[in-house]
Amino acid sequence: MTNINIEVHHITRVEGHGNIVVNAKNGVLEECRLDIVETPRFFEAMLRGRPYTQSSHITSRICGICAVGHATASLRATENALGIELSEQTALLRKLIFHGEMLDSHVLHVYMLVAPDMLGVGSVIPLVKIAPDAVLRALRIKKLAGDLCAAIGGRHTHPIAMAVGGFTHFPSVAELKALRGRLVDARADMAETIKLAKTLPWPQFNRETEYVALRKEDEYAFIDGVITTTDGGKYELSDYRRVTNERMMPHSSAKHCAHKRESYMVGALARFNVNYDKLHPRAVAAAQELGLKPICTNPFLNTAAQVVEMVHSVEDAIGIIDELVGRGVHSEPLPPFPGKGGEGVGSCEVPRGILFHDYQIGDDGRVIGANCIIPTGQNLANVEADMRKLVPEIIDRPQDEIRQMLEMLVRAYDPCISCSVHFLDVKFV
Repeated sequence: MTNINIEVHHITRVEGHGNIVVNAKNGVLEECRLDIVETPRFFEAMLRGRPYTQSSHITSRICGICAVGHATASLRATENALGIELSEQTALLRKLIFHGEMLDSHVLHVYMLVAPDMLGVGSVIPLVKIAPDAVLRALRIKKLAGDLCAAIGGRHTHPIAMAVGGFTHFPSVAELKALRGRLVDARADMAETIKLAKTLPWPQFNRETEYVALRKEDEYAFIDGVITTTDGGKYELSDYRRVTNERMMPHSSAKHCAHKRESYMVGALARFNVNYDKLHPRAVAAAQELGLKPICTNPFLNTAAQVVEMVHSVEDAIGIIDELVGRGVHSEPLPPFPGKGGEGVGSCEVPRGILFHDYQIGDDGRVIGANCIIPTGQNLANVEADMRKLVPEIIDRPQDEIRQMLEMLVRAYDPCISCSVHFLDVKFV
């Protein structure tokens, strides 16, 4: 019978630290935890007393990879609190920059965090020698995504042009046309990305769970929508607490979430399972080529779902640019403070899943209170549940293989790990 004592120290996620603890005696799993030991960062407290116009710029610093997503959720919370309506141009520009962030984050995860696992190398660096075309492709896609974000948001990371009710900077038609040409060219890179994904040896593991994502009836939802679950739940954004149900855990400084089951999953796979019928036809074709269809219950295929979303983002971005160019992009004044505060919830689907910002704004235009619930926190309980099912299934394997599978499981969720390939330090005692 197998005895295992695994300690993983300092997993970098959500700009913080965590530990994996797995113990088994005589083949029986006794302990299986994901400990989050990072000190809270207090972004919600930082907002108190600040003018509402500063909220998105502060909260975009929660994450350097999901800066656009946090800014967007923050702006939507503020706009809903103040009753500010968006112009069609503003809505289109936000969707466009969001696609840039999706591409930017997904290509990082697929090529630089997951592919080395599958190809048997220690990081993306050895891939430069054994698969130089793949690395150049990833950098090319990432450069396109960054330039798209910069054209709309004023710079690649932590956008400065996104504001309550609109933008302070507008791309020229010439810039948009140039980006469109590069997006069309990126179709070839998407095709090669699909080919690569087809060759990767995805682990065979399944566990049924609940998947939660935003949904709209007219598009694949990234910004706004109805909170929808694969168990049949539907909630307005203002009822998000009925879904998240945050609770403290003795082994974690991060809260766990659960809806009707012990846990739920958010992210690309959840969006795919909830919104498959809203994908662009080219993205549907990509999913079919990868053998991916809803309801998929293999968390390792979250990365494959990201590949599908990359195809969708390229195609939808091309369509949005065509609409913007046809309309003509023009400057729009920002709406003034309405003179009365309120409470509002904003939500969007950042690369790692559904994100919530909830603000209370006073009649003086200053933030009274705030609540932010990020995707990685929502996934923690589900990661633990996956670990509890996975470890007994592989407990007879060599410990190096067990370590590798645990690393790959954590990475499959695409948690907020630092901006390069980051391997977990697993020690067997």
